[in-house]
Amino acid sequence: MEILILSVVIAVVVLGAAGWFVVGSRRRGSVAPPPPRTPVEPSVGEDAQPLPEPPRRGVDTLDLPETEAPPETPAVPDGVEAPPALDVPEPTAGRLVRLRARLARSQTSLGKGLLALLAREHLDEDTWEEIEDTLLTADVGVAPTQELVERLRTRVKVLGTRTPAELRTLLQEELLALLGTEYDRSLNTAKHEDGRPAVAMVVGVNGTGKTTTTGKLARVLVADGRTVVLGAADTFRAAAADQLQTWGERVGAHTVRGPEGGDPASVAFDAVKEGIAEGVDTVLIDTAGRLHTKTGLMDELGKVKRVVEKHGPVDEVLLVLDATTGQNGLVQARVFAEVVSITGIVLTKLDGTAKGGIVVAVQRELGVPVKLVGLGEGPDDLAPFEPAAFVDALIGD
Repeated sequence: MEILILSVVIAVVVLGAAGWFVVGSRRRGSVAPPPPRTPVEPSVGEDAQPLPEPPRRGVDTLDLPETEAPPETPAVPDGVEAPPALDVPEPTAGRLVRLRARLARSQTSLGKGLLALLAREHLDEDTWEEIEDTLLTADVGVAPTQELVERLRTRVKVLGTRTPAELRTLLQEELLALLGTEYDRSLNTAKHEDGRPAVAMVVGVNGTGKTTTTGKLARVLVADGRTVVLGAADTFRAAAADQLQTWGERVGAHTVRGPEGGDPASVAFDAVKEGIAEGVDTVLIDTAGRLHTKTGLMDELGKVKRVVEKHGPVDEVLLVLDATTGQNGLVQARVFAEVVSITGIVLTKLDGTAKGGIVVAVQRELGVPVKLVGLGEGPDDLAPFEPAAFVDALIGD
């Protein structure tokens, strides 16, 4: 009986728990979602007015600053530097006249010294000896000095009374005759009829300013409308080739060079070949500064000339002499004239302590004219030699 009552109690408990579970599940599934929240406009007061909407402007109504289009520049490839601006050399016409003051400062002892002596009231033997000494000191040379003194003696006797103007004219005429007006002082640098460029070799001993003169000569030719190729045949000094190339780049002239210590004749040959290929007017060849006491070096200079002549004859062989060396320069001139046929002389450093008489002496010694003179360190201080302007500078006003 007790067992039956216990079973009934357990059954009632189980049925009540199951009913409570079912009712709770239904309540959880029927809960409604919360209503959506609506935004509440903030209160701005009763007198507040709505803000006006800003006007909208189109692009066509904006006042934009006007900008200029940048200038067009030629495109330069990456990694390539733009070429430097070329120099414009001064014209050579009248260049010696423009440099007259510089020349006159260093030559007053000759011209003005002679004028002072000739202006003496009595020209006795002592005075003529002084005139002769003045000419010799100015490096005119023995034979030209004796010739000039005899001519002055004769003309002074015929002239009689001598005014300063008459003396100046007399001395000017005699110095011009001594310099020689019959020489052809033009440079043969024009292209040949067959299209082959003119070839000019520049020779001289060490220290005369030969490489610098070659560079300045390129400027002279460019100023006269010539196109130029430079040959750096001084292969014993790397600095010489670098220097010559710098001179060429300033005026747009191409420089042909070889390895340091290479064959100078080969470089000279290649320079002429390059000049023919480019169709230029003139090829300038700078040779090594050869010591005239070394026979081997002088023979090599002759070899350079022979190799170049395989393209055709050499038109100019210019001997560069330092005017300050005076009579010592004549020794160099003689040796060079024996190896190559000199066609013209370039006197450098004529603006310093040089004596103008060397112009007369070297012409008499070689029988070839002075064609160019260097009157300073500037790039355009190399001038074509003009005898009349030179004499005017010697005598002064």
